[in-house]
Amino acid sequence: MLTIGELASYAGVTVRAVRHYHAKGLLPEPERDQSGYRRYDAGAVIELIKIRTLADAGIPLGRVQELLQADQEQFAAAVADIDERLREEIRVRQQHRTRIARLTSGDRLVLPPAVVEFLDHLRALGVDERLVQIERDGWIPLVMHSPRRVPQWVARKREQLTDTQLIDFYRTLGQAIDWAGDDPRLTDLADNLAVFLTQMADEHGGNYVDDIDIKAQLVDMMDTLVFDTTPAARHLVELLKKRGWTGWTKLERLSPAQSSAEPKPKT
Repeated sequence: MLTIGELASYAGVTVRAVRHYHAKGLLPEPERDQSGYRRYDAGAVIELIKIRTLADAGIPLGRVQELLQADQEQFAAAVADIDERLREEIRVRQQHRTRIARLTSGDRLVLPPAVVEFLDHLRALGVDERLVQIERDGWIPLVMHSPRRVPQWVARKREQLTDTQLIDFYRTLGQAIDWAGDDPRLTDLADNLAVFLTQMADEHGGNYVDDIDIKAQLVDMMDTLVFDTTPAARHLVELLKKRGWTGWTKLERLSPAQSSAEPKPKT
């Protein structure tokens, strides 16, 4: 006859585990002997090993008793059911692992691979990281608003970035983040950018410059986000408006009358 400590040692579990199995009703508690100790026989060792084996296999303790009492056919059916449940749990956990892994790359958490690759391309071209982040923040609501059009927009952006002049503009814009509103370099940038945009529109059509079709309210929200965090962007847009172009998120070509008109004061 064995003490509880010896039983636990033979089965490869702790005494605490044995008592837990007693409390769950999985392993019957023997009567105490005259000395007040519980004594276990070989049958208890076998039962405890079975319980431990099932528990180690991931079987919920609530089903261990069922399996211990099942015949061969019932046991096989129960194990198949538990296996399917475990497979589903593994699938769910794998999804969680994938999401956690995406957290380490930041952009991949909320953006599709095509956009992330575009942002990485900007970095590889030497564009200031702050401008890349502004670009990223603009893509997030676009992806949520029109996910099906994202591949088309990204392809257009990648095509445009084959122009070395546009790449230079991106790099200069990154530097312009730190410029004051009255910095003469902003005026030069607005002059050159307006000429470039006009040439692109004349050569490829207006939609080539920017064909993003989203609600004006969303455009205003995205523009405000940029302007509040990057005052130079607001100044640049004000300068561009006098040169025939307006907007940040959605660039639009103005008529001569529109571009020459004085902006209305905000109320």
